[in-house]
Amino acid sequence: MEGMTRGELAKRTGVSMATIRYYEDSGILPLPARIANGYRIYSEDYVVKIRFIKDAQSLGYSLKQIKEILHDLNQGIGKYSLESGEEILKERVRDKIQEIDERIATLRSIQTLLSSLLEMPREEIHDYLQSFQNREQG
Repeated sequence: MEGMTRGELAKRTGVSMATIRYYEDSGILPLPARIANGYRIYSEDYVVKIRFIKDAQSLGYSLKQIKEILHDLNQGIGKYSLESGEEILKERVRDKIQEIDERIATLRSIQTLLSSLLEMPREEIHDYLQSFQNREQG
């Protein structure tokens, strides 16, 4: 028997069999071939794909984004060449960097606001807190 069972794939990749099943059911991973007895049989490329999924998750990609990337890579490499797959991957990485930069800018803005609150005069803080008491009583 060439290939491996879901249990063997789970051991090799460090993810649970349920996770592999979820990846298949949600279309992140393609459905594997089946052998005569109906068992699913996984090739080595499933190990690579699952490692890619785990690596991408650790970099902050959602499963939806990973599914799109894998689809784009499969389409790009299948229709064109490895170079087009490389460009697709680089484009996705650039998009992620931009997303991270935007999140950093938002967090810095929040940090600035919070820091200004710490420097607020005591009277203003008391007035602010007083406004909550007036609302509850009124």
